[in-house]
Amino acid sequence: MINLAYKDVMHTLGKFTVTAMGVGMLLGIVLIMIGVYRGMMVDAETLLKDINADVWVVQEHTLGPFAEASRVHEDLKDTLKGIQGVDKTAAFTFQNLQLPKESTPVRVVAVGFDPFGEVDVINRARLVKGTGLTHDHFQIVVSKVTGFDVGDKILLGRDTYNVVGVTVGTVSSGGDPLVYVSLKDAQKLQFLYSNAQIRNDRDRGIPVSSETHMVNAVIATLKPGFDVDSVANDIQRWKHLSVYTRAEQKDILTKNLIERASKQIGLFTVILVLVSTIIIALIIYTMTLEKMKEIAIMKLIGIPNSMIIKMIVQETILLGFLAFLFGNLFSHLIYEKFPKRVVLDAPDALALFVIVILASILASFIGVRKVIHADPTSAIGG
Repeated sequence: MINLAYKDVMHTLGKFTVTAMGVGMLLGIVLIMIGVYRGMMVDAETLLKDINADVWVVQEHTLGPFAEASRVHEDLKDTLKGIQGVDKTAAFTFQNLQLPKESTPVRVVAVGFDPFGEVDVINRARLVKGTGLTHDHFQIVVSKVTGFDVGDKILLGRDTYNVVGVTVGTVSSGGDPLVYVSLKDAQKLQFLYSNAQIRNDRDRGIPVSSETHMVNAVIATLKPGFDVDSVANDIQRWKHLSVYTRAEQKDILTKNLIERASKQIGLFTVILVLVSTIIIALIIYTMTLEKMKEIAIMKLIGIPNSMIIKMIVQETILLGFLAFLFGNLFSHLIYEKFPKRVVLDAPDALALFVIVILASILASFIGVRKVIHADPTSAIGG
């Protein structure tokens, strides 16, 4: 039996392929949008996984240290040792910085921690060059995307820092690259006022605090056999602070920081899928109009409507299938060019493929309707 769809597609193969490529670029953008969302989820969990804390202790009534500002005393890490079940503790600071560079400043998030403490936040698997922090002052470990290398000098505040290590894949919850400095240096950068501000505050009669022994969060790991929720409740009850488990901190990051962005990405994705469906429908409708005389002739010589309808549906599904292939190829060619992480997952691509095929079948109804109402007598006399 002659396959009408095959014959028709081969007759206009070039036009059909270019059309599929155009629709495919739209579908490729859909995959990229989904990948951006997946990348945001991965970024949000990167630092949490590297620190690997069981509980996060922050300022009372805040969602710190990422969703809200938080300040607690550094010595809290020592007093937490008195809570039953607590094993290791560490204090951290998190702050946005601009690393000076000749072309343009590089926006980063600086993590301050004690390099000689119980918890080393730098994941050694991510350290690709140099070493971690080995001194309390004037050393910095940077992310590779910042463009700095081991041995470079970076001016931060009043001091010059030596780059001693380079990492890959280290990002904040917002996708900015991470840099690591000692806790003492981080406290100086974040909490110590400049001389000019101190003089200005004194002239205004404002008390000047020289307290720099503050941090944004204290984390704790637990001894084996202790329930994390019970220990978190004990800390919150006795220390009057907000305490979050690892799962709760993850929820804060994904729901409070990413939820609105994910809804926006989701809306754009739905719109692009709808636009792709409409474009496929219009293309099939136009292709059907172009061969209405041929369709009328086929009906006149006795070819049943079912065979002609099958041709239209097959062409539409083929168009959707090729568009998806081109879109998948397009997204894999460009996703690494994006400044933030894009994660392309096979299940997402499979889900989009199902949607595209269903949308193609739906779009074919416009061409099918035209075929059904075609008048065979219009083929006579041209």
